[in-house]
Order: sequence, then structure tokens, then C-alpha cells
Amino acid sequence: MIRRQWFKIGSRPKAPCQIQYKWIYVYGFVEPASGKTHWLLLPSVSLDLMQVALDSFAKEHVKKDRIIVLLWDQAGFHQSTRLTMPEGLKVFPLPAYTPELQPAERLWSTLRESIANRWVSSLDNLEDLLGKRIRKLIATPEVIQRLTGFHWILKAANDTN
Repeated sequence: MIRRQWFKIGSRPKAPCQIQYKWIYVYGFVEPASGKTHWLLLPSVSLDLMQVALDSFAKEHVKKDRIIVLLWDQAGFHQSTRLTMPEGLKVFPLPAYTPELQPAERLWSTLRESIANRWVSSLDNLEDLLGKRIRKLIATPEVIQRLTGFHWILKAANDTN
């Protein structure tokens, strides 16, 4: 991934790259009011893996006395009737083509900073770099709060308490 960098005028910037077609996908959930996150690194994007991600999130975060509302964009696999929503999770679909309303979208550029302008020699190396960045983000919930705590989400969260 190439990012902007400062260089001396007249010099030619260099950033090594190699095009490969091996991928790792990050699934992420965020609670903007607290800065808590839930992450999974998975080999692809699919309906089955989205179900795994939802089940993993629900297992860790859903309690008997509360309901979690997921802000959900309208990606194709989010709209499938084959997805089984775990008990305690409710979906609030966002309007189509509005990534600026999705708090989790603000996490991706922060996550990508860990690999920008770096040579990544293997998928294992990429997973290690992403894992380190994720652990750092988990340890700093105030950063997540600043990124994802849109005023309207925080107001809605406070109004329900």
C-alpha cells in the first residue's frame, strides 16, 4: 500500500512493491462510546465467514440483559437471508453508499498505517503486522473513541442509558 510521504525537492521517491494475489481480510466491530473493538483476521470475505464473525462477536459481547444494535452497511452478504443473526443482536441498516455513517469505516485507515510503505514478505508477516496494530488499538480505546464516536451515535447511546 502506497501512502504520501515527504521527500526532498528534486529527489525521486521510491517505495518497493510487489503485486501478489494472496489476501487476508479484517472483520471488525466497534463500540464507539467505549472504544471497545472485536477483530478477526480471516482468509476471505464470504457469507459463511460473516456468520463466523457474527457468532464470534455475539459469543464475546452479548449479555442476557441487553441487546446490541449493529449499524450495518448494505454490502451484498449483509443483506442475505441465509445469515442467521445471533440472539441479542439487532441490525440497523444504513442507507446505501454512505460509508461516512459507518463508524467501523474509520478504523481501516488507522489499521493500514501499520503496513503502509512497508515490504511485506509473506501472508504470515502481514498477519503479524496487522495483529500487532490490532493489539495496540485494543490497548488504546480512547483512540477508537475519537475515531468512531460520532456525535449522533454518542447521543443515541446516552439517551438509552
